[in-house]
Amino acid sequence: MENPILVEIYRGGLLESFHRGVVCVVDENHQVIFEKGNIQQVCYPRSAMKLIQVLPLIELGGIEKFGFTPEEIALMCGSHNAEPEHIKVLHQILNKIGCTAQDLNCGAQAPTSKKAAEALLLNHEKPSQVHNNCSGKHAGMLALCKLINAPIEGYLNPEHPIQQLILSAVEDLYAYPKNQMVAALDGCSAPIYSIPVINQAIAYQNLCGNNTFSEKRNQALASIRNAVAAHPFMVAGSKRYCTDMMLVTAPQVIGKTGAEGIFCMSFTDKKWGVCIKIDDGKMQPQYHVAEKLLEEAGIFDQNTLKSLESYSKTPLYNFNKLQTGEMIAVDLNFKY
Repeated sequence: MENPILVEIYRGGLLESFHRGVVCVVDENHQVIFEKGNIQQVCYPRSAMKLIQVLPLIELGGIEKFGFTPEEIALMCGSHNAEPEHIKVLHQILNKIGCTAQDLNCGAQAPTSKKAAEALLLNHEKPSQVHNNCSGKHAGMLALCKLINAPIEGYLNPEHPIQQLILSAVEDLYAYPKNQMVAALDGCSAPIYSIPVINQAIAYQNLCGNNTFSEKRNQALASIRNAVAAHPFMVAGSKRYCTDMMLVTAPQVIGKTGAEGIFCMSFTDKKWGVCIKIDDGKMQPQYHVAEKLLEEAGIFDQNTLKSLESYSKTPLYNFNKLQTGEMIAVDLNFKY
């Protein structure tokens, strides 16, 4: 099955290239209410899984044990830019759990923020693991080790106790058997699992809460939703769609990007879950599709979404700052 074209790129008014992909929206009964493309397509959620990976820490009492703030929880869910605010909150987490930056096994990465990366160069500093966009997630994993008295050594091993807790939460939230998942390594070396697009949408619906879950789990899910909604800057940062979108739409809509063209959303009032996957793995098109879906959902008026309109229709410029064309999300015809 060939997936439909979701985003088109024009130059001089001529279609130059395009991006195909999949869109799936499910309701509170996990019924598909909208689909484009092969929603059974299997792929990795990548960083969109972070809101699920933090669940065991919250569910088992991590907030109460360490006194984590919503801002710190949001960073654990984020793929941050390594801007000064992100690094400050990361160190707050590490201090609370008695760990240091050297305990993070996510690997060194230059800050996603160009400004932050340039600041490192000007200060003659090298990027370290704290600048890795996944360092917040890893700090959360270290916190889970401390919470259950598990060793921090080898915390990324799929057989480590915390990874088994995370895998169990992933199986539950994605409603997909773990014996059908293919385990692999994410970019930050944490275990990641293959899951069909439809089940990725189901997970983000389950983030809205589910009456089949225990009260404790639903409270933990509410803590996660509330944290990212209240502190969207911690989820990404300056000039990032996750942050820009949630500054406008949260708490009614929250969303998280994942590498290789994944974007997942929870429409918390409607109790919908969404997964978008761009076939070629390019990152920018996912935001165009997410923004188009948001516009067509009709939850917010055009004026409210005005600051986000460049994400669904983006002018393209050359090195002389002359406009050469534009990237446009095609109409999805999402009506429900």
